[in-house]
Amino acid sequence: MQMQEKTMVADTLTGINGELLRYAEMIPQTENTELKQCLKQLRTACEQSQEELYMIAREKSYYVPAAKATQDEISHVKSLFTWKAS
Repeated sequence: MQMQEKTMVADTLTGINGELLRYAEMIPQTENTELKQCLKQLRTACEQSQEELYMIAREKSYYVPAAKATQDEISHVKSLFTWKAS
């Protein structure tokens, strides 16, 4: 059984997203500035790969993003995270 291209793209995106999570965990925990810089460079390259693959998935309709939030929805979410002094 051959793997469908759409499945391969989805699996690869899932893997890349997992890598990005690992970088997000490792970078703030690293004290060595040289290692931290190296991890940041790897994260940037990973983000670029993710963006390129995402664009391919969009072009081929393998991924259809959710509808954009309305202004009311955006305002509501902002209000949930806005600290108000008493």
